[in-house]
Amino acid sequence: MASSPKEYNVYKSVERQFNKAAEKMGLDPDVRAILSKTNTETVVNFPVEMDNGEVRMFTGYRVQHNNVLGPYKGGLRFHPEVDINEVRALASWMTWKSAINEIPFGGAKGGITFDPAEVSFRELEHISRRFTYALGNVIGPEYDIPAPDVNTNAQIMAWILDTYLLMQPTHERARCMHVVTGKPIESGGSLGRDRATGQGVVYCIEQWATDNKFDLKGSTYFVQGFGNVGSWTAKLMKPHGAKMVAVADATGNFVCPDGADPDELIAYMDKQARERDELRKARQEDKIRALGPIGVKGYPGLKEVDKATFLATKADIFVPAALENQITNETAKTLNVRLVAEGANGPTDPDGDEILWSRKIDVIPDILCNSGGVIVSYFEWLQNKRSEYWKVSDVVSKLKEKIVGDEQQPGGYLRVRDAAKEFNVDWRTAAYVVALRRLEKVYKERGIWP
Repeated sequence: MASSPKEYNVYKSVERQFNKAAEKMGLDPDVRAILSKTNTETVVNFPVEMDNGEVRMFTGYRVQHNNVLGPYKGGLRFHPEVDINEVRALASWMTWKSAINEIPFGGAKGGITFDPAEVSFRELEHISRRFTYALGNVIGPEYDIPAPDVNTNAQIMAWILDTYLLMQPTHERARCMHVVTGKPIESGGSLGRDRATGQGVVYCIEQWATDNKFDLKGSTYFVQGFGNVGSWTAKLMKPHGAKMVAVADATGNFVCPDGADPDELIAYMDKQARERDELRKARQEDKIRALGPIGVKGYPGLKEVDKATFLATKADIFVPAALENQITNETAKTLNVRLVAEGANGPTDPDGDEILWSRKIDVIPDILCNSGGVIVSYFEWLQNKRSEYWKVSDVVSKLKEKIVGDEQQPGGYLRVRDAAKEFNVDWRTAAYVVALRRLEKVYKERGIWP
C-alpha cells in the first residue's frame, strides 16, 4: 500500500529527483549546493476568534526556495496535511517551473494546516486575513507573490490583497495590487487565470499527440481530482472528441465507461455551490457542513469503485490532478494508459517514475505540465504593474507560446522534449535538467558575493 500522508515525506522525493538530474548533467557543485537548500522558511502561529467566541491557534508556513531569476512566486494551500516538508517541496518545484518556462520568478509556497470545510465562511475570512497579517513583509509585490492552490481561490486572494494593502502607507497602496495573483477580475485578476493550469495541461497533451501521431478524437482519458485543474482539463479535452471514462474527487472514485460530459458535471457541481451560497447567506453553516464537500457523487451514470479499481481504468491518458503521492511503487504497476499528464504537484514518487519508465508509459511531469498557472500568474502580475487588462485570447495564446512554443522559439515542452533525447532520460529528469541549466548559467554569470 502507498504511504499515508503523515508517513510520506514529499521533500525526500524532490531531493531524489534533483540529485538524479544534477548527476546526469554534471551540475556545478557550488550551484548544486545552493539549490539543494531553501533560502528562507517562515513558520507563524496565530490566533483567530471563532464564531462561538473561542480563540483557536493556527500554524501557517511560507517557504522561499530561490529568487535568483526574480521575485519568489508560489501558491497558498489550506489543508489539514500541510507541513513544512510539503511546503519545501512545493516551493522547490515552483523554482523549476519558472526556470523551465523562462519567466522571471523564483519559487515559494505556503499554507495553513487546517481543513477549510470545517470552518464557516466568516471564520475562513478571519483565518486568511490573520495569516496575511502574521506574514507581514514576508510577502510583497516585488518580493514574494502568493497565488491560489489547494482549497484556496480568488475570494481568498481578494482578502489577502485587501489585508496587505491596509498594512501599507496610504500613498503606496495603488502600487501594491500585484502582491497576489489569481484575484477576482474586478480586483485586478487576469482573464484566463481560472483555466490557465488546465489549459496548459491540454496544450501539453496536444503537443504530445502531435509528436506521437496520436489522434485525440475518440481517445479516452480519466481524471483524478475534479477541482479547478481537473475540470478545466476535461472541459478543454471535450472539443477534441476525447471521452472521459472515469473521474475522482473528494466524494469518491467513479467509472463511467459510456463517458461523462465534463460540462454537465461542472454544471452539477455549480448547482451545489449555489445551494451552499444560499445557505451561507442565511447563516446556516451547520447545514453546509452536513452536506459535505462539493463533488461529482450522485451524478447519473457514475459508478463508485475503490481507488485501486479507479487507478487501473483502461484509457489512453490519465490526468492526476489531486494531491501528491498517488502513483507509487504499487499503483504504477496497475496503470493501463499510454500517457500520464500531471495536473497535480508531485503525484508520482520516484519509485513510481522508474516503473512507468520501464513500462514505456509516457509522463509529462508536473513542473512542465501544470505550469500554466504560474505562467498566467506572471501575465496577471505584468498587467497589474502596467495598469492593463489583456483579452482572454491574448492570454491563452501567450500561454501556448510559453509552455509549448515552436521550433524557432521553443517553449518549455519543446525544451524538455529535446533534453530527454539529448540525455536519453525520462521527461522528469529532462525537465529538471532544463531548469538547472538555466539557473546554473545565471549563478555563473553573477557569481557568489561576498
